[in-house]
Amino acid sequence: MLTDSTVMANIPAADLERARRFYADKLGLEPVDENPGGLVYTTSGGTSFHLYETDQAGKAGHTIAQFHVADVRKEVDDLGAKGISFEHFDMPGVTWDGDVAGMGGAGHAAWFKDSEDNILCIDDVVPA
Repeated sequence: MLTDSTVMANIPAADLERARRFYADKLGLEPVDENPGGLVYTTSGGTSFHLYETDQAGKAGHTIAQFHVADVRKEVDDLGAKGISFEHFDMPGVTWDGDVAGMGGAGHAAWFKDSEDNILCIDDVVPA
């Protein structure tokens, strides 16, 4: 069944070339594969996502992908230096230190939008 499968996130882009530039210039990511369906990215952490062109980009209204990082504050600073603006959400039990949300026992997180208006998140991994 599906327990032995791998999962790939699909991230929509209204303009695939604009999105490619954003993911390269702002996030430092380059596709490992290009095909008629879009671009495939694989992180050194071993996960992948597919960036594909559609007019449905940016319409989700919620986080569509999370990048687990060791230090949210450092990533926020690095991304902010590249011109990324962060989103703030009113959520119960969350405290804010600048652009970094304290999630209680669930660690820290920060949200931003990509060039296609999709909401992405960076968070630190907290062991269960």
